[in-house]
Amino acid sequence: MLGFLKNPVVVTAEINVNLVALTVMGLISRLWGLSYPRAVVFDEVYYGQFVSLYMKRIFFVDDSGPPFGHMLLALGGYLGGFDGNFLWNRIGAEYSVNVPVWSLRLLPALAGALCVPLAYQILVELQFSHCAALGAALLILLENSLITQSRFMLLESILIFFILLAVLSYLKFYNLQRHSSFSGSWWFWLLLTGVACSCAVGVKYMGLFTYMLLLAIAGLHFWHMIGDQNLSNVSLMCHFLARGLALIIIPVAMYLSFFYVHLTLLYRSGPHDQIMTSAFQASLEGGLARITQGQPLEVAYGSQITLRNVLGKPMQCWLHSHTNTYPIRYENGRGSSHQQQVTCYPFKDVNNWWIVKDPGMQQLVVSNPPRPVRHGHIVQLVHGITTRYLNTHDVAAPLSPHSQEVSCYIDYNISMPAQNLWRVEIVNRESDTDVWKTILSEVRFVHVNTSAVLKASGFIGASLPEWGYRQLEVVGEKLSKGYHQSMVWNVEEHRYGKSQEQKEREVELHSPTQMDISKNLSFMAKFMELQWKILTLKNEETEHKYSSSALDWITMDTNIAYWLHPTSGAQIHLLGNVVTWASADIAALVYMCLSLWYLIRRRRKIDDIPEDEWQLWVSAGGICVGGWAVNYLPFFLMEKTLFLYHYLPALTFQILLIPIVLQHLSDHLCRCLVLKSMFSALIVAWFSSVYLVYCTFSPVTYGEPSLSVTELKDLRWKDSWNILIRKQ
Repeated sequence: MLGFLKNPVVVTAEINVNLVALTVMGLISRLWGLSYPRAVVFDEVYYGQFVSLYMKRIFFVDDSGPPFGHMLLALGGYLGGFDGNFLWNRIGAEYSVNVPVWSLRLLPALAGALCVPLAYQILVELQFSHCAALGAALLILLENSLITQSRFMLLESILIFFILLAVLSYLKFYNLQRHSSFSGSWWFWLLLTGVACSCAVGVKYMGLFTYMLLLAIAGLHFWHMIGDQNLSNVSLMCHFLARGLALIIIPVAMYLSFFYVHLTLLYRSGPHDQIMTSAFQASLEGGLARITQGQPLEVAYGSQITLRNVLGKPMQCWLHSHTNTYPIRYENGRGSSHQQQVTCYPFKDVNNWWIVKDPGMQQLVVSNPPRPVRHGHIVQLVHGITTRYLNTHDVAAPLSPHSQEVSCYIDYNISMPAQNLWRVEIVNRESDTDVWKTILSEVRFVHVNTSAVLKASGFIGASLPEWGYRQLEVVGEKLSKGYHQSMVWNVEEHRYGKSQEQKEREVELHSPTQMDISKNLSFMAKFMELQWKILTLKNEETEHKYSSSALDWITMDTNIAYWLHPTSGAQIHLLGNVVTWASADIAALVYMCLSLWYLIRRRRKIDDIPEDEWQLWVSAGGICVGGWAVNYLPFFLMEKTLFLYHYLPALTFQILLIPIVLQHLSDHLCRCLVLKSMFSALIVAWFSSVYLVYCTFSPVTYGEPSLSVTELKDLRWKDSWNILIRKQ
């Protein structure tokens, strides 16, 4: 019974020494001296702010992309015990002792190091030789720009890691397709492809380019499967559903999960939440939530409310009035109604309060039981402090002469009657009997007499002159001019008015509200709003000293100075390995020229290379040239400030192409032994030059040792490079 114990238990394993050695070298090149410099390096000043906000659980919005990359950086801070207390206000600022620099930079460095073995495995899965795969990995290992970008608290190395992981996973899945469909390994690599794609998109939207490329390749492969008569209809349907699950449904679910974790972690109010809707702000702890917690949900006749414009750009503002009137004549000679000014004011103020009045009754208090206002009801809006009625008429607005002036009506006993009836239209209603709700309802006010809509027109960037205290203009806009978010308002603060006397009401308007109703947004509602803000929020683009155009990247005519030592000549630059960049460009050109030549010859029924070699050549080009194109060409269509590091994902694919082209030339164009020997010698010489350039620029890749003025001048191989030299 125990006979099996007579023999020892033996476990055998295959270890790819190349892979292990490359991984170790990658870790050494990226992790060596990682805490140096102990100062803020370039965009660490940007990403560090978000890490601090994560540590303090304060909500923020970053228009540069989804939150997954920020969460990974914050994870490094959390593992290092960072408390978030550091002022990220200046590049070069020394880190205080509470900042775990090594831990914050660890995950980008690990991602950059793992790109080396990933490059090796990708070429192996593309069916190229281990020698070519080793060459690709070494080129990634010795690429100065990739080293620099991965050694700091930046996102590009993490993005490239997930992109390469997605490509490798798909290639492994595709290679298993031929002989072990629906096996455990097949499912693992297919699912990992979807997960890696989702992570790439979650780090930066640039990851979407590679994701779309892999979807296109997967679609093309499935199209070929449809023509396979050996596969039944049921089998094809199973393949289709498996791909749909792994490459679409799971990535979408994971993308949503990134936002779910993000919103769960950041539950406290902060400076960024002001661009969000009142409902979103009220869902956060502190800030607006402290004011609005427990407000009445349903707006009733007699309610005291503040009205916030939904658009919130360029700043949030509330419907406002004060005792000052419009000037009788404007600077351009046009006349006004000389009525009380109505504006949109970007600060909370007692003059932002309005009372919802029933036109058929005189009382300004809420009855018992309250009578809720519904979609389509006619109301009057009474300014709480001055008790004048919101009004518009056929008088040109001060800054927008094609729109109507909005005012609070003053009876001057002239032939200008009050026109103060407004119809409430709930834009986001579910039915025509919906009740007007605090925070949740988005409302338009349509003027009964003229059909004009109450609109904050100051969002075009203009504000009223000194007589209007530089506040934003409010106008009546004709409905025929179309819908715009600046026409939509929501109730932010709300109480049920109890005081009929004006003096008592003024005291009431100054006091806080406390009632027992809460308003909670669902996750999907918060996700949709936050996603829309990320996609539409545009920070003012300014020209940066180190910004560049996409054309500058191919020949590396630009660089970025990341850090300069305050006293010595030590400095760090984003500069690539010149030999590698030039070789990558040449390899791409050679590939395209050879492919065109082969296509023309194949059209003439001349096969220069065997069919299996041709398929291998095309597949490699689809991944490498396709990856370069989708990660580079879109930047020509983008209206944003561009930097050299935006090119690194495209460059990575281009580097992978170099050994592919070299192996192809060696196998198919070097026909005799002498040519092969000469070609091999040239490759050795070329690779030696790659290593020599890597060593030459290592001081500005790692920031040490410090170089003299002469040595720094010698590194300026191009006049367009900005190498920093201190004045003596």
